[in-house]
This record gives sequence, structure tokens and C-alpha cells, in this order.
Amino acid sequence: MSLFTELTRRKVFKIGGAYLVVAWLAVQAASIGFPAFDAPAWALRIFILVALLGFPIALVFAWAFELTPDGIKPESGARSTRAILAVAAVLTALAFVWYFKGQPSYRAEPVPNAVAQTNAATPAAAAVNPKSIAVLPFSDLSPAHDQDYFSDGMAEEILNALAQVRDLKVAGRTSSFYYKGKNEDLRAIGKALGVANILEGSVRKQGDKVRITAQLIRSDDDFHLWSQAYDGDLADVFQLQERIARAITDQLKAVLNDDQKTRLVPVATQSSDAHDLYLRATDVLNQRDYQRMGEAIGWLGKAIQLDPNYAPAHARLAMVHALGKPEFGASDGEAEKQARLALALDPKLAEPYNALAFLARKQRRFVDARAAMDSALAREPDDASVIFYDGQLLINTGYTRRGIERLDRALAIDPLLANALHWRALQYLFAGNLDTAEQMWKRAGAAGLSYADVGLAQVAEARADYARARALQLPYIFKNNAVTACLQAPDVSVPIYFDGVFASDATARANAQAVLDECLAAKPEKIPLWAVLGLLRFGQLERALQVIAQGPTLDDAGLFNYLWSSKRHDVRSLPAFTEFVRKIGFAALWDTYGAPDLCRKNGGGDYVCD
Repeated sequence: MSLFTELTRRKVFKIGGAYLVVAWLAVQAASIGFPAFDAPAWALRIFILVALLGFPIALVFAWAFELTPDGIKPESGARSTRAILAVAAVLTALAFVWYFKGQPSYRAEPVPNAVAQTNAATPAAAAVNPKSIAVLPFSDLSPAHDQDYFSDGMAEEILNALAQVRDLKVAGRTSSFYYKGKNEDLRAIGKALGVANILEGSVRKQGDKVRITAQLIRSDDDFHLWSQAYDGDLADVFQLQERIARAITDQLKAVLNDDQKTRLVPVATQSSDAHDLYLRATDVLNQRDYQRMGEAIGWLGKAIQLDPNYAPAHARLAMVHALGKPEFGASDGEAEKQARLALALDPKLAEPYNALAFLARKQRRFVDARAAMDSALAREPDDASVIFYDGQLLINTGYTRRGIERLDRALAIDPLLANALHWRALQYLFAGNLDTAEQMWKRAGAAGLSYADVGLAQVAEARADYARARALQLPYIFKNNAVTACLQAPDVSVPIYFDGVFASDATARANAQAVLDECLAAKPEKIPLWAVLGLLRFGQLERALQVIAQGPTLDDAGLFNYLWSSKRHDVRSLPAFTEFVRKIGFAALWDTYGAPDLCRKNGGGDYVCD
């Protein structure tokens, strides 16, 4: 008798086919039922595994047993039935061992500490706050598709309004807007941002008419909780946003404070043209498009002409000036002027204080910077950007431990806040956790940080991979003319400098030193960061302190970060460092707010640092 005939006689094909049909139906039912009961993801995987393992077992039993009127009995013609069952049992056991011990996809993938911390807001799905939401950028459905800035602005202003509701957890703007144009699955977005709900929508602007369509979706199952279209004139924009925000708080049953019961979205201006110009400038600021900052300054100036009492426009103009560059029209004096005007019009705004804090830090007025930062935090305690700026200032002035806590808090709210990822990665680099630093810089690069490769270059250098460090560093240096303005021939000098930095050869290092001396001899208005770090690399510590003390560098924020790193004990332990902290303004801040992590006052009233 042939094997095929024997398999047919014993109904192996019939039972196998029936098993596959039933198993497939069972898996389909489980894939629907398990999530409905909040079963963990691994439960469905185990169910599928058991179903798959059952198939060869069913075939073995079909071969080895037969159904008789007296019940199930061993097949009369079967040999080695016990051996077959034993093999099946062993295979089943091995499959389970492989699944739980050997399969990488089942085991929790090792997550770097930084990623775990930056995803602190996204624990297991069962623990997600039901009153949490991400507001995705709205799609531009305007006929010419030229209203992206307007659509983004509508979504951002709704997000800002919802973020003021203390009973709601709102994902940060940077992380939510990261998904613009990516067509990601909403379940994946909800899981990544740790939110239970997602608001998405579209804007159609044509002439003076606007239609905003919005829908609130439960992220774990794509269930549409609410959807509505709103039509109006451009003059009605704030009212349309108010109706959307209020519909969301109603759906999520958020508790509103007294003012919010009356109004969620403030009417900042009665001029629709001024508001449109404000949104255009906001788009430039959000992208940190420095070359277009001059345009943004012009737009905001026109908005203020149309409505001199438009407080957010004054505040936004202050921030553009504070963050911008002089070659593109930025002015520190104008930044302070506009911030003061904004506060006179609306003392509740946080952005003017942000601008004043940033401005004071640039000018090394650290006591003023701290006071302004505290005022911003009092008004926006849960804003990721405000918290990040606070962390920057704390780390810059020696309060590293508290600064790291603030960075972690900012990333818990806005996990893809690129600059916060950069600063947190630096702290991991200084602590020697290179793998985590590398992962954070990769995430920062994916989130749009233009200088993420500079961070990756530092990781490569720490691993003694100097070729990679050089390859990553050089392109960024060449793209920034201000950084190389102190060199006569940057295309030649910069490679010579980096060759010497990463070499042990005395001649190469001497050539690099010559490039460094050329830069300093040119007496640039502001010293580039690479030049100061070069002095530290070559052991010219006191000279480095003298250069820093002359005045603000091109990147004081980055420079001070390095001064407080674990590797710069050699600088902090210098006798000259005591005079340095007094001259630069650190001592005045510490006298007011207490000594930083690594410093203490001696009997003479001077600060001594470790």
C-alpha cells in the first residue's frame, strides 16, 4: 500500500485540512477579542504559536489513532506510536523553549536608558491615561495647496489651548508634528506618544472662507469618537478653534478651571490678516529656518502695524530676534523691547519671559536669566520647550543634576524634541554611556536636528574611531561660514586642524595648533566653539579660560555644557577658575540661588570647584 493511500485511509489529509480551517477562524476571533479585553500583545502571539504547534500534533494523532464505536483507539496498523508521540512532545517542548528563550522578537529588546526615560510618558497600553491626546498637524486641502503654514497653525493653537487644561495630558508639539505627511498607523502613533486619543483634521481655505474638519479617534482601536466640520470666515477662526477644543474636552470629560469654563482659545486679535502673518512667521520660527528669520521679522512687524495690541505677535517677534542671527536682521535690543511690550499687553504670556531668559543668558546675565526663566515656568509649567530651556540654563550654570531632571521631564512630554535629545545625549556622553548617547543622537537626527552628526562624531571619537569622527564633523563645519570666519582658507585649514586633533604625530598636532592660533589671532568678534575646545584638547587650559572670559562666544550654551562635564575636572580645579566664575557671572548667580553641584564656598567667600 502506498504512503498516499495510507494517509488517505487514516484521514490525515481530512483532519489536517479541518484543523487549518478551525485554527484560522480561531486566530481571527482572538485577534479581535484579545485587544477588546486589554490582553497584552504576547497573549495573542502565544495563542497563534499554540495553534501552529497543534497542527503537526493533530496529524500525528490522525496517523496514530482511529475513531471507533468504542472510542479513540490506537491505529491497528500503526507502529512505533509511542515513539511518534514522544517525538511530537519533544518538538513541542523545543518550540516553547525557542519561543521564550531563543527568539529575539519575543524577548524585550534592550532599551537604552535614554530611550526608556524619553518614553517615560508611554508605558504599557493598559496604563495610558484615558484623558490624553495628541494633536496631529492638519492637512491642507486648499485649492492651491499653499496653506500649510495656516493648517499647521490651526492645529498648533488648538494643541496649545488643550495643553492649558490641567486635567488633560497633551503630547508635545514637536513629537505630534513629527508625523506630518508620514501616513503612520494611528495605533502606532498612539503607542509611541503614550496617548489614548488622537485629533486629526484638515483645513480648506479659499478667499475669506475656511472649513476646518476635525475628528477625535481612540488610538488603540481606531474608533471614531467624534467628527465634525466647521465653516466660517477667516474672522471666525478663533471661534472655530474654540468649538473644536470644547468638543474635545466634552468628549474626554476634562475638568476645566473657572476661566476655561468660559473660554479655551483666546481671541488674540480681531485682524485676520495680522493673524495670518503671525502664522507665517511662526512656521519659520518652528523650523528654525534662520535664513528666513528676516522675512519672519517683516511679517510680524506688519501684523503689529495692523493690530498694535496683538500681544502674541510682540512675543513671537521677541523670540525671533532672541533666537535669530544678526546677519539675518536679529537684534538683541529689539528682542527685549518686544518682550516688554508683549508683557505690558498680556502679563500672563510665557513666551516673552522665554525670550528675556534666552537673551540674558546670551549676555551672561545669569541672575536675570534665572528670574525670567522662573517667570516663564510659573506661566507654562508643563510646556516642553519652556522646561527644556530651563534645563539648558541649569546645566550651563553648573546645576547639572537638576538640569538633567528637567531634560527628562521635557522628553517625557515631547519625546522627539530634537534639541532636548541632543542635550540629553551630551550628558550620557559625558557619563561614558556611549551606546545610549548614540541612540539619542540618531533619534534627534530622525527628528530633524541639523547637527546630530556632530554628536555622533563625538561618540566615534570617544570610541577612538577617528576616521568616522572626522568624516561626520567636517561637513557641518564647512556648512557654517560663521564658524570658520576666523580662517583665511577654511577648505584647507579645517581638514588640517582635524587631522591634528585626531593624530598622535607631533607635526600634525603642530599644524593643527597653527590653525587654531590663526583663528584666535584674527580676533573674531565671537570665538567659535571648536577653537575653545581646541585649546582644551591641547592642554592650554588657562588660555582657554582667558578666551572665554573675554566675552560671549559663538556658542556659549554648548561651551558651558563642556565646562561642567566629568572630563573637565582639570579646568575646574585650576586656581584661575575661581576668578573666572566671578568674572563671567556664575558666582553672582550662585550667591543668589546656592552653590552648584561641583562647587562650594571656601572661608574667603570664593567658590572652589571639583
